[in-house]
Amino acid sequence: MSGLRAFDLDPADLHPSLDGPAPVAVGFLNEIMARHPRAVSFAPGAPHPRSYADLDLGRHLQRFLTHAVQDLGHPPDAARRLLYEYGPSRGLINHLVADALHRDHGIRADPEALVITVGAQEALLLVLRALFRSATDVLAVAEPCFVGVTGAAHLLGIGPQAVPETDRGLDLDALLAACRAARRTGRRVRACYVAPDFSNPGGNRMDLDARLRLLRLAAEEEFLVLEDNAYGFTAAPGRELPPLKALDTEARVVHIGTFAKVCFPGARVGYVVADQRVRTPDGSATPLAAGLARLKTMVSVNTSPVCQAVIGGMLLEHGGSLAGPVGRRAALYRRNLAHLLDALDRQAAEGLPPGISWNRPEAGFFVRVALPVRADEALLRVSASRYGVLWTPMAPFYLGDGGDRALRLSCSYLEPERIEIGAARLGAFLRAEARP
Repeated sequence: MSGLRAFDLDPADLHPSLDGPAPVAVGFLNEIMARHPRAVSFAPGAPHPRSYADLDLGRHLQRFLTHAVQDLGHPPDAARRLLYEYGPSRGLINHLVADALHRDHGIRADPEALVITVGAQEALLLVLRALFRSATDVLAVAEPCFVGVTGAAHLLGIGPQAVPETDRGLDLDALLAACRAARRTGRRVRACYVAPDFSNPGGNRMDLDARLRLLRLAAEEEFLVLEDNAYGFTAAPGRELPPLKALDTEARVVHIGTFAKVCFPGARVGYVVADQRVRTPDGSATPLAAGLARLKTMVSVNTSPVCQAVIGGMLLEHGGSLAGPVGRRAALYRRNLAHLLDALDRQAAEGLPPGISWNRPEAGFFVRVALPVRADEALLRVSASRYGVLWTPMAPFYLGDGGDRALRLSCSYLEPERIEIGAARLGAFLRAEARP
């Protein structure tokens, strides 16, 4: 290679999404976690390792193969080839996922209205690409918002519009105002992204009245609702609320889900329910899911058949429902959340600087902490190097200048004793470094 001259690229010639706030923030967190492996990390919103410690991939694969032969009528050789070859872009396990959505969430979805995706992130990317045709289409998002959706929008050249989030979820009066403001300028709110249960990063939840009002507003203002249902399963028994899609009578909701939290994240299997009808020139109609499947052929071709089969085998092993194992995992996450909140309360009892407070979500993975000082990358470096505790700055979850004096804590990945140690370190950090 000697004598060759490297060709340098000018950053001005590259797409601005390469340096977008979402990927830059994620990259920084990965870097600092790798640099401080002994720190207690409240940064990643990852599932607890115990939830998949006894996973038997071979058993689940064999269970799916038995289903393919006995229930679907495939010869044994053809059933095995399902795992080895390219599969249909729409997915292999649509019928099993549709059945589980009905059993566990009350969502009635035709398998033809589902696409099995490479995690929920691919589902978001496909849906946004399909729905947003021109610069006059506006994506409304709750603020603070999951960086996966704002990052995908930035990648696709879609400008999101922030709508404040309250303790009861999306501010629906502000959403209505955003719809009217867009219309006055010749634009339209095309879709609204919302996580109704214990949102990331806010931890807020919409009650039933708010869910029904959002659906009415979507019908009146003629926009679609993009529902992200990653954390609803963590609700306590008796505190469950129906997903928006289960309440949807006009096909206004595109429902996005993942098996990362309820099965295991390494499978990278998600799904989207897109039963909206798309009219064709000959007068017939097909579900939006068919168009998403076509787009998928240009993105990932198909979701790994092996990974789909593992998830399918897990569903089959539990009678088509994940309510049992999911309930046990949800109890672990509620335990961790309660332990974190108790540990923070003990730190407060020992004295913390004025201006520090946190919300108290009843479930989910996240707690939001307000500070009287800027919670930026520089402060996080201090927290990691001097105090051995990591957290996530909230600023990347905002489209504007908000969130610069707040941080997010995630307790999902930790054991209670590590939560206790981390909270003590966080308390020491706050007392020394977060004085106004």
